[in-house]
Amino acid sequence: MNRRTLFQSILAVAASGTAASALPARASSSHAAGAIRPRVIRGADGCELAYSEWGAGPTVLLVHSWSMSSGIWRHQVRALTQAGFRVVMFDRRGHGRSQMTGRGYDFDTLAGDLAAVIDQLKLSDMTLVGHSMGTAEIVHYLARHGAQRVRRVVLLAPTTPFLTKTDDNPMGIERIMLEANRDKMLADFPKWAADNAGPYFRPSTSPETVAWGQRMLIDTPTPVAVACMEALTTHDFRPDLERISVPVLIVHGDADASAPLAITGMRTASLIKGARLVVIPGAPHGLYETDAARVNDEIIAFARGT
Repeated sequence: MNRRTLFQSILAVAASGTAASALPARASSSHAAGAIRPRVIRGADGCELAYSEWGAGPTVLLVHSWSMSSGIWRHQVRALTQAGFRVVMFDRRGHGRSQMTGRGYDFDTLAGDLAAVIDQLKLSDMTLVGHSMGTAEIVHYLARHGAQRVRRVVLLAPTTPFLTKTDDNPMGIERIMLEANRDKMLADFPKWAADNAGPYFRPSTSPETVAWGQRMLIDTPTPVAVACMEALTTHDFRPDLERISVPVLIVHGDADASAPLAITGMRTASLIKGARLVVIPGAPHGLYETDAARVNDEIIAFARGT
């Protein structure tokens, strides 16, 4: 893949997915009369984070992708609950049905939001599962808040360890390319989403599903999407990864155009002691949708400790 292609697709739907199957449509901030308010957790600054719970049993907490919502987990919720797990998922601030704030899109705050969900729901002995940007939040949470309540971690198509090219990170993306990508998003986010939606899925994915993912992508307000992408591309997670002590499973596709395996999944696995990397042939970034059966099998087996 050349740099131009990589720039066009990196983080494209970089955490993307489909949305709103497991959760109702995003509610307006005004909450029209008669609307059902979502169940919420409050972050340290009071930001309301919408969440939902499904099933019973050992807990699996799902952390969604960049510029999407917890609705991306539609295939995982059913498979995990049928396998005897309790599933908890929430929408990142500014995403889905959670409150949009004008601040807090840095990883210290986002990891704090994840900690608030875990603490206020009194979750423990759980498996944390994240996709794309969600993996970065999990990694920073573990480094900042510890792993006392976490038994295992699954990172799907991670965007760690560090996406920006620097002198000591030659495999990263040139800063000028990332800035140009940001400017395209700011100029016309819907067009940017349309240009980048295709590679997120397999060629066999239905046009309806591709369109669904694209709609969910642009439902996130552009300032929020851009702020999160800037945080994701500039944060160096290498020190965080080296501190992880719980068992980690990394599942990545070798056709991932948004977070190419060689600069993300493989390097992430090399920095986590004892991490296991599973590569799915032909899988793109949206593997939780395109390769749901395989992904679900891997999560369930790992969460069971088998």
